[in-house]
Amino acid sequence: MAGLIKREDVEAVRERARIEDIVSAHVTLKPAGVGSLKGLCPFHDERSPSFHVRPGVGRYHCFGCGESGDVIAFVQKTDGLGFAEAVEYLAGRVGIQLRYEDSRGDSTGVRREEPGRRQRLVEANRVAAEFYQSQLFGPDAAAGRKFLAERSFDRSDAEKFAVGYAPTGWDALTRHLSGKGYTQAELVAAGLVSQGQRGVYDRFRGRLVWPIRDTTGAVVGFGARRLYDEDQGPKFLNTPETTLYKKSQVLYGIDLAKKAIARDKRVVVVEGYADVMAAHLSGVETAVATCGTAFAGDHAKIVRRLMGDFGAGGGLQLASGQSLGGEVIFTFDGDAAGQKAAVRAFGEDQRFHAQTFVAVAADGMDPCDLRIAKGPQAVRALVDSRVPLFEFVVRRVVDGYDLDTVEGRLGALRESAPLVAGIRDRGMQLGYVRSLARWTGMDTEEVRREVARAAERPRQADRPAAVEPVDTAPAPRPSLPTPDPRDPVARTERMALVTALQYPQHVPPAFDALDDDAFVVPAWRAVHAAIRAAGGTAVGRSLAGPAWVTAVQEQAGELVGGLVDELAVAPLPEDREDAIGRFVADVVRAVQDLGFTRRIADAKSRLLRLDPGADPDGYRAAFQTLLSVEAQRRTLRETA
Repeated sequence: MAGLIKREDVEAVRERARIEDIVSAHVTLKPAGVGSLKGLCPFHDERSPSFHVRPGVGRYHCFGCGESGDVIAFVQKTDGLGFAEAVEYLAGRVGIQLRYEDSRGDSTGVRREEPGRRQRLVEANRVAAEFYQSQLFGPDAAAGRKFLAERSFDRSDAEKFAVGYAPTGWDALTRHLSGKGYTQAELVAAGLVSQGQRGVYDRFRGRLVWPIRDTTGAVVGFGARRLYDEDQGPKFLNTPETTLYKKSQVLYGIDLAKKAIARDKRVVVVEGYADVMAAHLSGVETAVATCGTAFAGDHAKIVRRLMGDFGAGGGLQLASGQSLGGEVIFTFDGDAAGQKAAVRAFGEDQRFHAQTFVAVAADGMDPCDLRIAKGPQAVRALVDSRVPLFEFVVRRVVDGYDLDTVEGRLGALRESAPLVAGIRDRGMQLGYVRSLARWTGMDTEEVRREVARAAERPRQADRPAAVEPVDTAPAPRPSLPTPDPRDPVARTERMALVTALQYPQHVPPAFDALDDDAFVVPAWRAVHAAIRAAGGTAVGRSLAGPAWVTAVQEQAGELVGGLVDELAVAPLPEDREDAIGRFVADVVRAVQDLGFTRRIADAKSRLLRLDPGADPDGYRAAFQTLLSVEAQRRTLRETA
């Protein structure tokens, strides 16, 4: 890793980078007396200009909010960069080659990845973006224009977001950039072309293209959407990892959103390029999207910088001691997908110091769909409907249980307690203890004790990532919280799924006949749903073991996939091959028996609530239902 930039080079950057030129990219400056310029402050809302720049001394100051600094500080604050990154950016603009105290380069102290070379790659991307834009309204891009029109984007929208079109030919961009003097090696290094056996060819062909910019506005890569059925590539194809483009460190739309993020102390994370467009056009100017990866630590660092949250202790502190903080709002598509993505985001929540929220459209629409169907106000309403991420995840667990029963309330508490125990903010944890007591209808002190016990238990490998700091470690694979191993119902349901995954050939047909609600533990219900979606054990019996589990994994998705892996390799208490069939049948019967037992309890409960004198017909019907279910359970037990 390179060491400190030499002091004389930093000073040279300060001298050569004219502060008025840099500030003018963000603020309209007007003369304000001899040697002074002024404009509206980019760091706070104001109607009368109080932000002054003095080029002669290379400084700025706002008399409204007190922000001040030099050209490097300005770039740091407006573009969300660290000190070294800001110096490197400015050095590239003014043509200064930086030297480092402890170099990654040669004995002269020159960095191997020189600013001049980086600037060449940035320029190549910029020229490529202009080329793609010029193609969008040509005769061959009708499919691209149709895609945009179907999503209510017109020409001015496409131009605002610099949307372009990559021609279907193999080397249209290559020929264009070669004609501009760029070498084949530079095009490969920028990720604009791919290397084949017969030479290089355009990476993006026959696709709608969005330029991906960093916080300074430089084009560092592209995201491309498939348009034609004959295109066998992925639906979305991004620039590969390059010295400029690292998908874990870029956010699409950050160049457009950064000013609003800094102003509003809020960022809205959506799921796609078109969603970013729809959000901005609907007035949600803080919307950004990740590029083919989950929102993670490096993304959080960008957001923290822009919101002014630089400290490890919880935000930029004012003189009064008040923390500025901010809001990070994740929007997801639909209930099921939203819950899955929210649990994934849950692992990142305590990575940065802002209030984190989830906004999920009840009708399953993403921001782009909402804008088309219900107008811009619906997109704004979606963001306004946000709920705290902790609340969303805990409520999701609680809502998976039948709270009308003691077993349901206890199960909800035991599964939710580790989530609440994982909240590192003590005050927030106590608040969620009270909320969990209210949501489950249980005594607050009982909830507090269960949360305390959960905090004392050793952390399991598949506990939610939010309970541990994850700044330096790779994020674990997302999964639903592991059910309490002390719960006999959870143990029985788990074993039935283990047998279904490992020995489908021995599983009786009764397993495939189980209803959606046969499994009461949310985690096991989700695995059961994946097995049913894969065709049930009837399909498993016709496949080899690996193929069967793979089929279930394909239906499970990322959230449930970890549980499928666990169950597929879990040991069985029965290790004799000749006894496996009997053991599997017994486990399935046990799950059926649990179902009948729950139905009997429900029937008795209904019977107790009925008045035979006031409703004799209803009472007789409820009594007959009870007798019928009891007879079914008796038959099941007699055939065991």
